[in-house]
Amino acid sequence: MRVTVLGAGTMGAGIAQAAATAGHDVALRDVEESYVEDGLARIDDTLSEGVDRGKVEPAERAAALDRITGATDLARAADGADLVIEAVPEDLDLKREVLGETEAHAGDRAVLASNTSALSVTELASALDRPERLLGLHFFNPVHLMGLVEVVVAERTDEATLETARSFVESLGKTAVEVRDSPGFASSRLGVALGVEAIRMYEQGVASAADIDAAMELGYNHPMGPLQLTDVIGLDVRLDVLEYLREELGERFRPPQALKRKVRAGKLGKKTGEGFYVWEDGEAVRPADDSVGGSGATAGDGSGAAR
Repeated sequence: MRVTVLGAGTMGAGIAQAAATAGHDVALRDVEESYVEDGLARIDDTLSEGVDRGKVEPAERAAALDRITGATDLARAADGADLVIEAVPEDLDLKREVLGETEAHAGDRAVLASNTSALSVTELASALDRPERLLGLHFFNPVHLMGLVEVVVAERTDEATLETARSFVESLGKTAVEVRDSPGFASSRLGVALGVEAIRMYEQGVASAADIDAAMELGYNHPMGPLQLTDVIGLDVRLDVLEYLREELGERFRPPQALKRKVRAGKLGKKTGEGFYVWEDGEAVRPADDSVGGSGATAGDGSGAAR
């Protein structure tokens, strides 16, 4: 299968890597050459790390890299694609624009997919002349490690499109969970609900960030606590999703003030070096030393940050 991925950021690069590793020919496209180069370098680094850890054979790394080509020209990237996956920033208008432009260049048999984590796929499809060939393929970060892909069926998604998506996800060695298009789908809606309640507890001083996360890691066997996960996702991204879900589903998704204040201060989590935790070299080293969460916000010894 020839796969085109639109957007060479963290998710786009991860999807391109997963597809190429599974044997698909991949075009990774972004609007600037520097973005494409960064995405290709990220893929190279991840595969090289896999080799160093004994998880990837050197020959597998080389073969995967050979299957990926970078591009900035949308028409060239989409030409001949069997599947085009949009992975641009989580902005409804931007995604509609990109998908609309892509449809003009992709062949009549190409399936189009959006990696949106929460936005209405049905609304995205309304920008297309043939909305039946669009669905959602919601991957999880890091793509090469996470075994789930949420397949979001829009109002007019046809069976042929759905079958192509199922086959593609299976080819990656991942599990497809099919959901009807609704705000937040299943995974984002549940994940955000847990995350927003954790932020409210932090804000009210119920417990420290480290202890809230430890409760979910040790008590419920979560691989990462909800506040540290928010840092990894990006506080700005979580805020945008909450505001969208509040508009669609009501006040239970109202963003906490603690989250808004951190975003206004530029404390967006792992990508900026501080959110609910302080990050160094890609690792959470300690809870952030601030007073946003009241008396309980900085309590504890920070042991939850490093588990």
